[in-house]
Amino acid sequence: MSVKRMENVGIVVEDLAATVAFFVELGLELEGETTVDGSWAARISGFDEVQLDVAMVRTPDGTSRLELMRFHTPTAIPSDPAAPPNTMGIRRLLFAVDDVDDTIARLRTHGAELLGDVQQIGDSFRMCYLRGPEGIIVALAEELG
Repeated sequence: MSVKRMENVGIVVEDLAATVAFFVELGLELEGETTVDGSWAARISGFDEVQLDVAMVRTPDGTSRLELMRFHTPTAIPSDPAAPPNTMGIRRLLFAVDDVDDTIARLRTHGAELLGDVQQIGDSFRMCYLRGPEGIIVALAEELG
């Protein structure tokens, strides 16, 4: 087997502080922040020069991480933050939560908006999609019973 695990998912954002605050409110823990620059970073990414701020957040169980990045050099290329869930590419992150309604209420204070409705799926889950900062779509799933 060649893959041991997935270390993280990288997300490029414009407002790093607001995005970190959103994910911390969701329940992720800030693991650390740093500035990355130098020839090694440029060579890995294929750029002539790279400088970016990075914040790493992780789930409370420590098994999943998001690497949130704000590029200074080169300037990030904007995408459509209002893109719908069926747009090609990585479109959403799903998190298991204890209480969907409470999580929605807390995330709304950080600008999150429901994309549709909270739905119950049989006797198993309550789920919804939210659009958070930078247009990031977050799915929430509350296990029932």
